[in-house]
Amino acid sequence: MPASIPPDHGLEPIESASVDELRALQLRRLQWSVRHAYENVEHYRKAFEAAEVHPDDITDLADLARLPFTSKATLRENYPFGMFAVPREQVVRVHASSGTTGRPTVVGYTRNDLDLWATVVARSIRAAGGRPGDILHNAYGYGLFTGGLGAHGGAEKLGCTVVPVSGGMTERQVQLIADFRPDLIMVTPSYMLNIIDEMERQGLDPRASSLRVGIFGAEPWTNEMRVAMEQRLDMHAVDIYGLSEIIGPGVAQECVETKDGLHVWEDHFYPEIIDPVTGEVLPDGEEGELVLTSLTKEAMPVIRYRTRDLTRLLPGTARPMRRIEKITGRTDDMIILRGVNLFPTQIEELVLQVPALTPHFQCVLTRAGNMDELTVTIERAEHATSAEAAAAADHVRQLVKRTIGVTVDVEVKEPFEIERSVGKMRRIVDRRPPRS
Repeated sequence: MPASIPPDHGLEPIESASVDELRALQLRRLQWSVRHAYENVEHYRKAFEAAEVHPDDITDLADLARLPFTSKATLRENYPFGMFAVPREQVVRVHASSGTTGRPTVVGYTRNDLDLWATVVARSIRAAGGRPGDILHNAYGYGLFTGGLGAHGGAEKLGCTVVPVSGGMTERQVQLIADFRPDLIMVTPSYMLNIIDEMERQGLDPRASSLRVGIFGAEPWTNEMRVAMEQRLDMHAVDIYGLSEIIGPGVAQECVETKDGLHVWEDHFYPEIIDPVTGEVLPDGEEGELVLTSLTKEAMPVIRYRTRDLTRLLPGTARPMRRIEKITGRTDDMIILRGVNLFPTQIEELVLQVPALTPHFQCVLTRAGNMDELTVTIERAEHATSAEAAAAADHVRQLVKRTIGVTVDVEVKEPFEIERSVGKMRRIVDRRPPRS
């Protein structure tokens, strides 16, 4: 079992407030945020008027459903600073997406926003098991990506010693972990696999490392991956959730004592689940697309942002705030193969059941005529023989057919043959020609 976590004596009052107190606070903050967006962002003023709704109409949390959605396309159409609700001179930092599928989405922060961000990330690290004085190895990428600087600010606010390694230079990552003996690591789960592999390549025992807690986010990962991480590293593996358009990491966090989903910090971010096709708000417990509304952001309030992440809302456990289940996938990551919906996380769950294979895999889409085909390429484990790897590939084919209901091909690669990420892993490789 992973090492025990010191008791948490630093809860903020809102983390033990009643649900009624939380809902009253949310309504006050929602009314402020909606009015702030309406009065200061031209897009929201026009969108609210088109929907025939005014900030004065928001008298109950349920009234939020009357407001129009915000999408990634909305942010791109208002690139670069059209969604800002304060003068540009009051924006002390900007972050942006990579823009690989179009214009990047730009987000801005006032000084108060940066303090809010540091507060929710510090709360998240503490909920994960971090404590003041811990050494935190930060392997999220720095720069326009929100992960590195977001984690850094929160860790410092909590009182941790931060090692700002950023991504890449995996040999050096391992050296610094061995030398500095950090208690915590923040990194994408796929890159953590690379670090573990490098530890073993250098002849180090990952279970003997100083790491007590890994806080993994920025991409979907499964509970099966959690078990594999904890077994290989003898540490707690917990999930953090966020997205640049809302604030960055720190929107929701899994508590180390329960590991039963991520508590949304509802005093700052209001969650809804909608049917991704109709847009209808679904009751708690039903799976759908997560929609988030910021309640306290100054520079760039976001009203009903469609995250494209699929999950469900559940009651609070370790905290009164509601939980979201681990993200099962994204609507834009869903593969539709011969009428069957499939997500890379489903493949991950099955691959992790087969000891002769590693968790390094990709879903390669091709097309023969009018028919789409999927090949899952997976690396064999170094200890596995070619015959064992071939048998494992056949086992994965059968598992996919039996559990997901679709036929795929499985191709086993040699160790380290699949590209390694230093951030988010590219799980889907689409080699299909465009349809004429």
